[in-house]
Amino acid sequence: MAEGKLMYRDILDDTGPFSATVYWLLNLIFGKSLLSHKIVAGAILFVQMAYINKLLNRYKSFEESSYVPAFVTVILVHASFDLLSLSPALMGSTFILLALGQLFSQTVLQKEGSDSVLLTGIFSGIALCFHFPMIFFLPYMLFMGIIISGFSLKQLFLSLAGYALPFMICSTYYFWQDAFTDFFSKYVLTSRNLDLYIHVRLRDILILFAAPILFSFLGIFLGAVIKSLTVNQQKQLQLMVLFFIFATASFFLTNRRAPYQFVILLPPFTYFVSMLLLALRKKNLANAMSISFLILVPFIGYSWLLVKTVQSDLNSYGVFVTENHEVAKDMKVLVLDYDIAYYQKGKQTSPYLNYQLTKDILSSSDQPKITALASKNILSDLPELVVDGEGLFETFLEKVPLIKAKYKKEGRYFHLIKE
Repeated sequence: MAEGKLMYRDILDDTGPFSATVYWLLNLIFGKSLLSHKIVAGAILFVQMAYINKLLNRYKSFEESSYVPAFVTVILVHASFDLLSLSPALMGSTFILLALGQLFSQTVLQKEGSDSVLLTGIFSGIALCFHFPMIFFLPYMLFMGIIISGFSLKQLFLSLAGYALPFMICSTYYFWQDAFTDFFSKYVLTSRNLDLYIHVRLRDILILFAAPILFSFLGIFLGAVIKSLTVNQQKQLQLMVLFFIFATASFFLTNRRAPYQFVILLPPFTYFVSMLLLALRKKNLANAMSISFLILVPFIGYSWLLVKTVQSDLNSYGVFVTENHEVAKDMKVLVLDYDIAYYQKGKQTSPYLNYQLTKDILSSSDQPKITALASKNILSDLPELVVDGEGLFETFLEKVPLIKAKYKKEGRYFHLIKE
């Protein structure tokens, strides 16, 4: 993108347009610095922590105002190491949280104001442009707006207009660039039909989030079933319970199975666990629960990471640069494999960044139009090194002798023949 290439047309990937813009800006300013991503992710999480704490205190979710929600959020982000990474899910969840705050305001204000209704739609629409699975908030927003907040027909259409606005802006931009079809097919359609990247098994994800789930159920039981709530607190509990259900359902819209996808569950987890800790009247029991939560969540998260690292089970998930990747140093590279660490040493060339999307296209090279387009894309900026992990490029070259004559195969690598 820094070279003027357009997402979805010149770069084949399913990352959200707003997320891609953030990554582009960070690369433009800091280069391939992982530290810059960590710092920005930390700043976003700090903002989320402060906002959740302020939100729950402002709208009297509990009998007393405290920093317990902030404490709970800080512990929760250590449930898995990748919750601290700058992912599209993290960036999108920030705006979902802002939209949730507007719904919270509807439980108290009880007036015909249109500002919070419009902002609810706009914030959730922005989240959609960061991470497509955030589309789950649309039915949630409509359902809760009608049932809990009592949206009028005018407010309902206003929220829908606000929701559509960010996506329409993106669509208009790509339409001007003559790339709307690429944007819609790669971001909305194609990426939902891809095979699922199973980075982490579902069993492992359940282990990582077992403690937050257990404490959340205890919070609902002790804080809502046993303890009496005000009308507004009952509405807020309903908001959070249904938010948890809809947000969990969004996991089935993702094409990458990984713990970071559940960063959207931080608000309901924080609410339920805070409800538990604040509902306990006996100080000794409350302290015991707090210490148990403080120790158990990070212990499970980091123990799991240690075990998986020792067993080398994270090689298909993380980007680990080794001596094998030195072959790509300072070269224009095309990686047709899941190991994208080669891009840390080299420079990406051709549109084919996302291997799943690329495999779907190049494996259809028996279709003349697709073969011609793929040949044009590769010839426009010939990679000096092609990493062919599964023989996809070799099969493609049999269809295109012109490109085949330019490369020499050495193991899983294809080197460009110097003229």
